[in-house]
Amino acid sequence: MTGNSGKLALSWLEGRPALPAGVVWGAPWKQGELDRRTPIRLRGLQGANVAMQSWPTAFWPDGSVKWTAHAASLQEDREDGYILEQGQGSPLAPAERIVIRKTAEHIEVDTGAIVCRANRSGPSVIQEMRIGGRTVCSDGRLVGMREEHHAVSGHRTVVEEPMNSVVEHAAVEQSGPIRAVIAIRGRHQLSISGRRWLPFTLRLVFYAGQRSISIVHTFLYDGNPHQDYIKSLGITFSVPMKGLLYNRHVRLAGDTGWFGESPKGLMTFRLPGRQRELYELQAAGLPIALDPAQDAELPSLLADSPEWGDFKLVQSSSDSYDILKRTKEGCSWIRSVSGRRAAGLLYAGGDHGGLAIGVRRFWEKHPSALEAKGLTGDEANLTFWLWSPDAPAMDLRHYDTDTHVVSCYEGADELRSTPYGIGNTSELTLWCCESTPNRDMLDAMVRMKDSPPLLVCEPTRYRETRALGSWSLPNRSTPVKSQLEDTLDGLISFYQEEIEQRRWYGFWDYGDVMHSYDPVRHTWKYDIGGCAWQNTELAPNIWLWYMFLRSGRGDIFRLAEAMTRHTSEVDLYHIGEYAGLGSRHNVLHFGCGCKEARIGMAGLHKFYYYLTADERIGDIMDEVKDSDYATLRLDPMRSYFAKDEFPTHTRSGPDWAAFCSNWLVQWERYEDAAYRDKMLRGIASLKAVPNRLLTGPVFGYEPKTGELLFMGHENYGHHLMICMGGAQVWAEMAHLLQDPDWDAMLAEYGEFYNLPKEEKIRRSGGTLQGKDWNIPMLSTAMMAFAARRTGNGELARQAWEYLLGSPYNWSVEIPLETREVPRQSFVREITEIPWISTNTVSQWSINTIVCLELIGDEVPESIAEHKEENLT
Repeated sequence: MTGNSGKLALSWLEGRPALPAGVVWGAPWKQGELDRRTPIRLRGLQGANVAMQSWPTAFWPDGSVKWTAHAASLQEDREDGYILEQGQGSPLAPAERIVIRKTAEHIEVDTGAIVCRANRSGPSVIQEMRIGGRTVCSDGRLVGMREEHHAVSGHRTVVEEPMNSVVEHAAVEQSGPIRAVIAIRGRHQLSISGRRWLPFTLRLVFYAGQRSISIVHTFLYDGNPHQDYIKSLGITFSVPMKGLLYNRHVRLAGDTGWFGESPKGLMTFRLPGRQRELYELQAAGLPIALDPAQDAELPSLLADSPEWGDFKLVQSSSDSYDILKRTKEGCSWIRSVSGRRAAGLLYAGGDHGGLAIGVRRFWEKHPSALEAKGLTGDEANLTFWLWSPDAPAMDLRHYDTDTHVVSCYEGADELRSTPYGIGNTSELTLWCCESTPNRDMLDAMVRMKDSPPLLVCEPTRYRETRALGSWSLPNRSTPVKSQLEDTLDGLISFYQEEIEQRRWYGFWDYGDVMHSYDPVRHTWKYDIGGCAWQNTELAPNIWLWYMFLRSGRGDIFRLAEAMTRHTSEVDLYHIGEYAGLGSRHNVLHFGCGCKEARIGMAGLHKFYYYLTADERIGDIMDEVKDSDYATLRLDPMRSYFAKDEFPTHTRSGPDWAAFCSNWLVQWERYEDAAYRDKMLRGIASLKAVPNRLLTGPVFGYEPKTGELLFMGHENYGHHLMICMGGAQVWAEMAHLLQDPDWDAMLAEYGEFYNLPKEEKIRRSGGTLQGKDWNIPMLSTAMMAFAARRTGNGELARQAWEYLLGSPYNWSVEIPLETREVPRQSFVREITEIPWISTNTVSQWSINTIVCLELIGDEVPESIAEHKEENLT
C-alpha cells in the first residue's frame, strides 16, 4: 500500500485491542505529498469508512505536511488493519461527538458514555465522573506526605505533613469531536505550613463514546533533598458504595490472576451447600439475593462476621508485593497473599458498579501501591500511590559529599548534584463500570492499560519518507549482512534480558540502562561515577528508535518508549537554574556536575512524539527550544576556558548540534523561521572560519544570534562532535536545508576525520595537526555520508573496517557470545558479555544501520577474513 501515493497501510503495534478503545497515532508523509488543505480519510481493510480526527504535527520546508496525528474511537467494529488515504470532500462524521461545557468553576466533558467535570481551582482535580446520571467517582485529588528528619542529642525525630493538590490552571488543549484533552496544572499544598511545592500537570484524555479516560500525571521536584523527603505521593478518588456489604466487591490484579473479595464474605467457619452456592456467585462478582426460606440462618451468621473495610496491594520491589486487609482504622493489617509482580489494577464498587484504576508500569516503577479504604461505608477512597506510604521516604540526596573526577570518570570538580527541577511522568486509566467486571474483562483492561493500542505504518513507509532521518531496512542478502542483522537483533535481546536480570527497575530508574560493565564483580559499574546510569550518553534513544522503525517490532517500541519517558523527565531539568539542560551519566541520574543541552535535545524524543502525538513530550521539546541561553548561566566549557570577551562558549558538537536539534523541531512543528535562521547563522559562521566544520570544535557563542565565534583549531576532542547524535542531526539538516555548501562540509568532515596526521597537516596548510581525532568507529556514519556523496569506494570500505573489528577499541564482537557466570561469583545465576559497553553498542548499532543504508554495497564478503587482514 505504501507504494500508492497518498495511501498508508496501518496495522496494530501489538494486536487488535480486546475492548472498545480510543487510539491516537502519527503518520509520516513525503515532502510534497500532502497539502495541508487536503482531507484525509480512514477506512478499514473491509472497506468501511471510519470517523477520524486529524491534525498536522510537522511540516516540510516547502510547506507540505510532514507528520499528521489522528484519533479514532473504535467500538465493536475494530479491524486488524486500516488504510489512511487522501480523499475528496469531508471525512466521515463521528456517530458520537465529545461535548465540552466551560464555566468559571469547571470544564465538563461529555463523551456520550460518561460525563467528567474537572475543576479550575481548589483541591479537587476531578469534581466528579458520571455514567447514566449516576456518580461513579468524585473528589479526585492528588495526595501525599512530606517527611522531615531531625537528629538531636542522639534522638531521631521524623515529622510527617500531609499535602493535597491545589489546582491553579485548567485549559482545553484539544476539543474533539473524537478526542479531547484537558490539561490541569497546580502544586501540592502542605496542610500545616501552607507551603505550595511539587508542581504537577495532569492531562485527562477522552474519546467519544468511551467509558474510560486516560490520565498522564507529571510532577516536578522543587524541594531541598536534605529537608524535603517525599514519604508518599498519589492520586485518590471517592467512590459511592451502594447496596449490601456482601454485594460490594474489590478486585486487585496479581501476577497472572485476580484477588477478589467482598467486605462481607459469605465464608464462615462452616459452609453448607446452599451457602457455598451463594459464596461462589459472590466470588464471581454476581449480585446475591438471600432467600428467606432457604437462607434463614445466614443473616445472623453474617451479622456476627467481621467487616473488612480496607484493602491494599503494596509493590515494595520489582520482585515482591503483598496484599493486605483490615477491618477498620486502628486495627492491624493482615496479609492476605504475597506475590512477585502485580499487574497494577484495582476495582471497587457496589451493586450499581464502581471504578477501576489501571496503572502502567506498576511493578516496574516500584515502590507503588493500590488501596481501597472505607468499603463498608457510604463512600470508599480508591488511591493509586506512585510512591507507597509503606515504603521508606524518597532519598534524593547525593551519594557522597565529594566528586570523584579522576578515579570515577565524573565530569566536573563542582558538586552540582541536585534533583531540583527533574520530573517523573506516570500513566493510568480509569474505567467507569456499571457492574463488577468479570475476570475476562479485567484481563482485557490490564492489557489495554499496559500496552495502549497504537496504529503504526510499515517500516518501508517510515524509511521512504525520510521523516525521521536516513537509516536502513533489514537486509540479509549476503552472509555478512545477515551476520550484521543477527548482531543488531542480538544486542537488543541482550539489553532486554539485562534489564530483567539486573533489575533495572524503580520509580526514578526505570527506562534507563547502565553505561559500563565490571567483569570482575560481574556487575555494571553502578557505583563508579560516570560509569553508572547512561543518561542518553552516545544516543541510545536513537539506537532503539532506529531499531523499531526498521523492524516494526512492538517489544522494541516499548523499550524505546520507556527510555524516552525516563530520559526526557528524570535526566533533564524542567525548572530552576539548570532548566533546559540535562545531567551527564552518573551514579544518580542528576548527580554529575556537567549539565549539558545534548542530554535532553529534542531529537532524542521526537520519534515518540511523532509516532504517538504525546502531549507531554511536546511540552518537553518546547522547554528546550532556547536551551542555548542556559549556557550564559552555565558555560559548558567553564573548566577549560576562562571567562573572556565572548558571552559564553559552545562546541560545534555536541552543544551546537543539540541546539540545532531543538531548533529543527521548532521549525518543523510550528514553521517558526526564526529557529531555522539560527541554524543558518551557525552554518554561516562555520563557513566563514578557516577549515569550516573541521575547525574548533570550541567556539565563542552568542545565543541572541546563534553565531559561532572563532577561537582556534583542535581545542577539544572531535569525537564528541558526532557521537551524541550530532551526525544524525547534521545529516537531517542537510536533507532539509538543501545547502550544497553544508553538504560539502559534512562530506569533508567524514573524509578528513581518519586521515593520517601528515595528510591532515598537508590538507589544512598546517593549521590542523591531527590532535584529538579519536575513536574512528564513531565517525563511520559521517564517512558513509562522504563516500555516498563523492562516490569514494575506498572511504566506504575503510568505514566498514572500523565497524567490523578494527584493532581499535569500540568494536562489537561478531557473533555475540554470552557466558555463564560461575555460581559463587554473583548472588544469583546470570549470563554476561564481559566486554559490553552501552556507549559502544549504541554507536556501533547507529553507525551500522546508517552505513547499511548509505554504503551497503561495500560490505565485505567475510567478517573473519576482514578481521585477520586488519590485525596484520
